[in-house]
Amino acid sequence: MSQLTDEIKRRRTFAIISHPDAGKTTLTEKLLLYGGAIHLAGSVKSRKTAHHAVSDWMEIEKQRGISVTSSVLQFNYGDYCINILDTPGHQDFSEDTYRTLMAVDSAVMIIDVAKGVEAQTKKLFKVCKQRGIPIFTFVNKLDRFGKAPIDLMDELENVLGIRSYPMNWPIGTDGKYFGVYDRQKKQIELFEDDTTHGQNTRASVTGSLDDPEFAKMLGAEAHQTLMDDIELLDMAGEDFDLEKVARGELTPMFFGSAMTNFGVQNFLEEYLKLAPEPQARQSSDGLISPEDDKFSAFVFKIQANMNPAHRDRLAFIRICSGKFERGMSVYHKRSGKAIKLAQPQQFMAQDRQIVEEAYPGDIVGLFDPGIFGIGDTLCDNSRKFEYEAFPVFPPEKFARVSAKDTMKRKQFVKGIEQLTQEGAIQLFRQAGAGMDSFIVGTVGTLQFEVLEYRLKNEYGVDIEMNMQPYEVARWMTYEDDREVTPASLRGADRGMFVYDRRENPVLLVSNEWALGWITDNNPDLELHTVPVDRKEV
Repeated sequence: MSQLTDEIKRRRTFAIISHPDAGKTTLTEKLLLYGGAIHLAGSVKSRKTAHHAVSDWMEIEKQRGISVTSSVLQFNYGDYCINILDTPGHQDFSEDTYRTLMAVDSAVMIIDVAKGVEAQTKKLFKVCKQRGIPIFTFVNKLDRFGKAPIDLMDELENVLGIRSYPMNWPIGTDGKYFGVYDRQKKQIELFEDDTTHGQNTRASVTGSLDDPEFAKMLGAEAHQTLMDDIELLDMAGEDFDLEKVARGELTPMFFGSAMTNFGVQNFLEEYLKLAPEPQARQSSDGLISPEDDKFSAFVFKIQANMNPAHRDRLAFIRICSGKFERGMSVYHKRSGKAIKLAQPQQFMAQDRQIVEEAYPGDIVGLFDPGIFGIGDTLCDNSRKFEYEAFPVFPPEKFARVSAKDTMKRKQFVKGIEQLTQEGAIQLFRQAGAGMDSFIVGTVGTLQFEVLEYRLKNEYGVDIEMNMQPYEVARWMTYEDDREVTPASLRGADRGMFVYDRRENPVLLVSNEWALGWITDNNPDLELHTVPVDRKEV
């Protein structure tokens, strides 16, 4: 047991969340750089270098400089074993992000120093708050002009309702910061000029605030400003309280620039000390402790074609308890069968290696022949239980999709099916229509672009896509449990009557007004925003 306990204590599993373009993927890269996992960081937006970010592995991500899938990266730093989940930045992928947040123990929230708290940050913060995930804040892009640090602290409190405790404080003036003051160590760190565009780690010197040599290096004005700021923070600021951090009431705040490696190492080292190790999780059997020696895990992500040459499909699991061993037999709750975990893999984006053993907090990719679904529980054969079900997002955009070339119908159906199992889209079949076309529902429009791109590039299928005028989907049941059919429903022609993948009847309508008409004219009809056996986010 002691080895299991030691391995759990070493692990830190976290997601990086932010509004698009706040520097999420760049910070991920730089943490890998400091962890020694990569020797040269690829600048995400840079035109000067051919490097792409390690965590953006899909071709469409490299072209557009955005993350559209959640990457999984594992590396060691000192005594710690770190699992980073780099979430999609774009709001259209909030569903994938939500599922990723189910698999972590803490989150790092990136704030752009110039833009402050943005719309998508608010949404993601809310999800973390709902789940009680501790949040650490990294204020990024200090190499540019932006808001004053004290104003950003106010913004976090006023907009997100969370108090902040600055762990470090920037030295210098707006857009011309040249160091940070570490409040825990009570020391100054001054950075040398960055000549490598952030591709290498940044050299720095450290010393005391009272050291006359450092006072001279800072200059009288900057030194006095720093002394005044620190005094103000100590007197009027929050006290540091790790219990408040654990409850999501206080966020440790760090200042830096991921692009120029300014303050990144300081952030990484402090974060690892403060962040929680793998936590107990709720199941049908009550709380399951990571130190429980019986293995358990759940599937939070499925990804097809990570290796286009092999056309493979991987199910990503978060290990929650016990020790994972290659080739072990486990109970798959949804199918009720025992399965062997034969080809487990760990990742540096899509570079992978076979893993012999893993521990709670680790993320492992399993070869999936089509048996896994998102939210599935895997557990020891002697103790059968289920982790909490994943909530779902109701779709808001719809399109009719069909293959341009009818000869490629087989590849088309396979591609659509696999992308549905990934959770990238929701699939519907129109009542009375054949199998030549499907109705696809998504949370945002960018998912249609990704669908079209991936069907063409991974399955060799060009598609016809016609957007539909519907924005509301409702699953339907009758109070007396009789079957809902187009013939039994008054006003079915005011929308589109479809079936989901489990043959549940669903009505698509253009607005709430049309929904009201149908409710009025079908008094015993019950409408649901998600399937009746699931709960909404």
